[in-house]
Amino acid sequence: MKLDNMFKKTKYSTLRRSEYRTETVRPEVPEGLLRKCNKCGAAIIAEDVKKDAYICPKCGGYFRMHAYRRIEFVADEGTFEEWDRGLETKNPLEYKGYIEKLEGLKEKTGLDEAVITGKVKIDGTETVIGVCDGRFLMASMGEVVGEKVARAVERATKERLPVILFACSGGARMQEGITSLMQMAKTSAALKRHSDAGLLYISVLTDPTTGGVTASFAMLGDIILAEPKALIGFAGPRVIEQTIGQKLPKGFQRSEFLLDHGFLDGIVERSELKATLANILKLHKDSGCDTERMQTLSRNDVEHGAADEEVPSAENLSAWDRVMLSRMQDRPVGSDYIERLFTDFIEFHGDRFFKDDHAVIGGVARFAGVPVTVIAQAKGTNTKENIERNFGMPSPEGYRKALRLMKQAEKFHRPIICFVDTPGAFCGLEAEERGQGEAIAKSIYEMSALKVPVLSVIIGEGGSGGALAMATADEVWMLENSVYSILSPEGFASILWKDSSKAKEAAEVMRLTAKDLCKLGIVEKVFEEPQDFSAENFEQVIRPLREEIARFLSEYGRMSEQELTEYRYMRFRNM
Repeated sequence: MKLDNMFKKTKYSTLRRSEYRTETVRPEVPEGLLRKCNKCGAAIIAEDVKKDAYICPKCGGYFRMHAYRRIEFVADEGTFEEWDRGLETKNPLEYKGYIEKLEGLKEKTGLDEAVITGKVKIDGTETVIGVCDGRFLMASMGEVVGEKVARAVERATKERLPVILFACSGGARMQEGITSLMQMAKTSAALKRHSDAGLLYISVLTDPTTGGVTASFAMLGDIILAEPKALIGFAGPRVIEQTIGQKLPKGFQRSEFLLDHGFLDGIVERSELKATLANILKLHKDSGCDTERMQTLSRNDVEHGAADEEVPSAENLSAWDRVMLSRMQDRPVGSDYIERLFTDFIEFHGDRFFKDDHAVIGGVARFAGVPVTVIAQAKGTNTKENIERNFGMPSPEGYRKALRLMKQAEKFHRPIICFVDTPGAFCGLEAEERGQGEAIAKSIYEMSALKVPVLSVIIGEGGSGGALAMATADEVWMLENSVYSILSPEGFASILWKDSSKAKEAAEVMRLTAKDLCKLGIVEKVFEEPQDFSAENFEQVIRPLREEIARFLSEYGRMSEQELTEYRYMRFRNM
């Protein structure tokens, strides 16, 4: 606050300032101690902000973090090895004053350019890192920035290391013209080679990430994370508003907006970032060792829980009874199986095209220490959750998200375990507009040739192509009172008999029970359920399921890629 603002125009305004000070004591504040939050306007103590990861203690808003401080924040102490410092920036357009501007920024910031690259360890895992620094021409990407990123990625490829890039940028560097534009292609091409070598790239988006950086390395991660409320977009909001002549909605182009629209895997609080990166790195480390571990899994490697006991099951239930049981509100859902069977689960979001469909949950986890990709069609446990998850009916975006995670699993040699529970794919107008049939077809097409083991377990309803899109697997298992059919009994009766009220009779005709499907060779294994199956007696199903998953991973982990794909092809070819 300026001193003059303290003197209001009152009847005492004619007092000399010295006289005023005798009545009002103005506290002395050491220079640099206080800062003003540019989000909430509050006065805050600078040292407190630095200690709290550059976060405003009043509103929780994020301040931009210097590159070296960011590295210090996520890296193990003393492990950073800087690369390619001192590359010379050229002036391809001979832009007046550009070189002088750069020299001034170097002196002011202590940086040689807008990105720092090198190698670090994060919780013991070695990785290549690159961090943009907005103090240097708003971290715009010129030739040296592109060169440093490309060199870091190329060296990571050669040394077979993962890459983490922290993006923060105003976009391409105007002062370097078309040369700057070419850095988008250079960095993207280097990352493609890194990816083709089967290596992990994590992109972390910070405020702001815009322009040519967004349209190149920032959005190419195997996993894309962002800090809360970061501005992320190709064209900046001011440019968009000026172009279309409309006011943009609140929250447009912020991290939360991108997560909802399918372009981020997750938003991570700054305090959780190092732990999150460490977990992701460890889940992708030493895939060869993980394959060996998978091949030797046995019953002894999994927790058995309570002592074995016979599971009482109902033998004389009708097909319609089992349909009703598969739809019970208190029946365990996909998220319950993920929680009980796996450890270290990290959920990833979005289809990278349009949306994050909450009817599908997916991510990376460990089963008995082995990294796996887990995907579940997700019903809710109450009305609110069911509405959020569209009652377990995926849209095209859900199938595209699942397929994206499956292809990622194939790249990193992780087995895939799917939990199927859907009345069917969502059949709304918008689902058709966005290609529901194409999304299902593409999933079946790609699953048939995945080069890693694929297991699908039908835990409730297995409705039509919406279920098959996640059940084109090496083995398909069912719970005793789950169902799997060409469509719902109501739909079957409506189409063939023009009377949906005959659903009960249709269920008997359709041969949709686990017992029927096992006889037909459609499924390999059926797990008995306790009566009144719920969270209370869930362990009676989880225990044998856990043991059989261990058997499956061990058996299929010994097969070559060619054997896996041929086996899966013949499984369906012979039906």
